Amino acid sequence: MIIFLLFSLLVMFFLSGCHSNSNNTNVDLFQYKGSYVGDNSAVVNSVIHLEGAKHFSGLELKTKEEPYGIIVNYDWMESELNDKETAITNASYLFTLIQNVDWITFHFEMVDGMEEYKISREKLQAWYGIELKEIDNENKLKELIQESLEDDKKINQLLN
Repeated sequence: MIIFLLFSLLVMFFLSGCHSNSNNTNVDLFQYKGSYVGDNSAVVNSVIHLEGAKHFSGLELKTKEEPYGIIVNYDWMESELNDKETAITNASYLFTLIQNVDWITFHFEMVDGMEEYKISREKLQAWYGIELKEIDNENKLKELIQESLEDDKKINQLLN
């Protein structure tokens, strides 16, 4: 009986610990600034706290040869978020945080097929007119993203 009780407490402790971390929306993403694309933990922990994380379905790190990249997959069938804005927002964060990633491809599995957006660091920085590695806090990055997402023509120009 005591073993059963201890085992039950252990399981409840484990589950409550997992639950509290999964709802933590106040994560300081800039703790991962300066990380590398080969650091699986930093990349995954960044992605799971970005826009659309609820629909995140996996990623691949392309680190065997330069240029280094990340492929991020989303199950977007039930999402109400804009896939283009999510791709730009998340690429902006990842290029700011991860110093050696050169490109990111986003796959959004939609009801009517797959949408794919490949964004390079060089192209995104030219689009913003700023080196993303110079951004040192989340508020500056959010402001830059919000200003740039107001122009649909500019968004389509980047992603096409």
